[in-house]
Amino acid sequence: MADSETFIRLEECRGHKRARKRTSMETALALEKLFPKQCQVLGIVTPGIIVTPMGSGSNRPLEIEIGESGFALLFPQIEGIKIQPFHFMKDPKSPTLERHQLTEAGLLDNPELRVVLVFGYNCCKVGASAYLQRVVSTFSDMNIILAGGQVDHLASLTAEKSPLGVDAAGVVGLSLSGARIQSATVLLSEDVTDEKAAEAAMQRLKAASIPQHNTVGFMFACVGRGFQHYGAKGNVEADAFRKLFPGIPLFGFFGNGEIGCDRIVTGNFILRKCTEVKGEDLFHSYTTVMALIHLGSPK
Repeated sequence: MADSETFIRLEECRGHKRARKRTSMETALALEKLFPKQCQVLGIVTPGIIVTPMGSGSNRPLEIEIGESGFALLFPQIEGIKIQPFHFMKDPKSPTLERHQLTEAGLLDNPELRVVLVFGYNCCKVGASAYLQRVVSTFSDMNIILAGGQVDHLASLTAEKSPLGVDAAGVVGLSLSGARIQSATVLLSEDVTDEKAAEAAMQRLKAASIPQHNTVGFMFACVGRGFQHYGAKGNVEADAFRKLFPGIPLFGFFGNGEIGCDRIVTGNFILRKCTEVKGEDLFHSYTTVMALIHLGSPK
């Protein structure tokens, strides 16, 4: 994940805005050369970044709302766990999603599916937001964790052989499958406006009792939150997370709309199906979605 300023600067170096798609593709290819051939890369560009600096998972996570920033989160091969990237591009000529596409991505007919991280890109384009909702609706009624949001554009997907047009819109993400995965999400609504309320939301997340080893945290926040939302005080939500989860690294972004709800999935126990409220309650603005994903205990 990288913030928009990083890519804008690269484009300006080329002297023309339309260099974006070429620059993004070249950046993706350069990154992919650093990794083993079987490593799959998914890259997105967002207005801002949440990152835990390298060194220790207990380092203070930073909400970087202004300036160039980015991070790479690498998942090792883990026995019993499958992580699959997916990409559905909005195509006016073929508006329907084929069932086999969802099955191949691990999103349907997959009893071990536990978590889906999902991101809509270029959602300001006509029909793009509705397309995102249509994609998510195909798997939102399952007993899984859903979290993500709307980002500026797609920077990289290993499977792409040619650069996307600047106006291309679609949905990308990761499906995480495996009986050992445990996960939980909480939603910080627009009414959460001070440190005390933010900590109370993190207490709800802690009450899920997700193991804190082999666990990563995600934060998907609206660009309207951050230091402006908290009366010019910065890093409020990331600090509240660190207070209750001292050893879990936190990553994420400031985006243009959030996806998620209060939910726990641990083994056979599910607290609240998101569809108990209406499906559109998965989609929010001026909120933050916090997620924990536990990838199982080492054998």
